[in-house]
Amino acid sequence: MDEANNQHKSELIRVCVDAIVDMGAGQILLINRKHAPEGWALPGGFVEAGENAEEAVIREVREETGLDVEIVKQFHTYTNPNRDPRGPSISVVFLTKGYGEPAKTTDETAGAELFHQMNLPENLAFDHRQILSDYFLERY
Repeated sequence: MDEANNQHKSELIRVCVDAIVDMGAGQILLINRKHAPEGWALPGGFVEAGENAEEAVIREVREETGLDVEIVKQFHTYTNPNRDPRGPSISVVFLTKGYGEPAKTTDETAGAELFHQMNLPENLAFDHRQILSDYFLERY
């Protein structure tokens, strides 16, 4: 086994959550990330000590968009070790229903916008193009 594989295996795997926020009329909410990796992304982030995945996704959406969401269901779990360039992570993705108007900017985002599957931005971060493809094609 080469050194790169040994290093990769010794890294801790972080647990993340991501939200597909349904805003109605076939539109979902994406955030424009301020920090690397930059690009458009589903609202989400790392699960913190002392919280479960459901609490984490509600907190992350609120922090990144200012919106309250209702969890509809858990969608799928994504485990590709290369899904995040910052290191290995597992993301639990939730389908949520969003209410209200998203904040224009937050400490973590340079904005949030509504998108339809036919006008998704080119520069999607992480593995979010795959997640959205699975969602729109109803794979799970």
